Amino acid sequence: MLQTLKKHQFLFEELVKRDFKQKYKRTVLGMGWSILSPLLTLLVMALVFTNLLGRDTPHFIIYLFAGNIVMSFFKESTKGGMNALMANARIFTKVNVPKYLFLLSKNVSTLVNFGLILGIYFLFVVWDGLPIGPHLLMLLYPIFCLLLFNIGVGMILSALYVFFRDTQYLYDVFLVLLTYLSAIFYNVNRFPALIQRLFLLNPVYCYIRYFRLVTIDGIIPSLPYHGLCLLYAALALLAGIWVYRRNNHKFLYYV
Repeated sequence: MLQTLKKHQFLFEELVKRDFKQKYKRTVLGMGWSILSPLLTLLVMALVFTNLLGRDTPHFIIYLFAGNIVMSFFKESTKGGMNALMANARIFTKVNVPKYLFLLSKNVSTLVNFGLILGIYFLFVVWDGLPIGPHLLMLLYPIFCLLLFNIGVGMILSALYVFFRDTQYLYDVFLVLLTYLSAIFYNVNRFPALIQRLFLLNPVYCYIRYFRLVTIDGIIPSLPYHGLCLLYAALALLAGIWVYRRNNHKFLYYV
């Protein structure tokens, strides 16, 4: 894959630039929306949930923010990945290029957006009086795992979307359900121990919890927890690669 990326480096770089520019095309604030949008979402959720669910949760704004940015990263990456093949059908039907380049470019542009939001997140961490130190470098691990997870899920969704256009509507419903199951605005400590363990079956929640443990509690998760995060990423990526390889020759007939 690395050799393929190097061979098509120019195309890949142009795809990333195009995806990034298209997102803010004809907008007044442009890249400012990368920062303003999550802040407005955070403001709304803070106004709604602070008095209802946040009284017993220390540093509730950071708790909310961590959940929001991780979930937004997942949503934007996978929804963009789902449409990657269909949006670029005119290119790969005329030029023989690896089709996964389009999905990877979407994920790279989304990662850049996430990096901008992460900078604002750290400012909120400082504002809330939480310590800033080398332990925050551990956040690179869940970001890396989530990136791989997003690529894998995006591969599966993009293949399904080529064959079944209903995928986008079903996925929107699934994302609503996933949002409520990822403990973004409520604390799982309110539930019995068994239910808390069941939350770990949700990969997105695992990455959100990692963020909260490091930034709010100042705790580095255990080695098994690191293994769980990597396992979800590896399973999603391997499943995505398998789906692409199995259907690669069929895409041209359905786009």
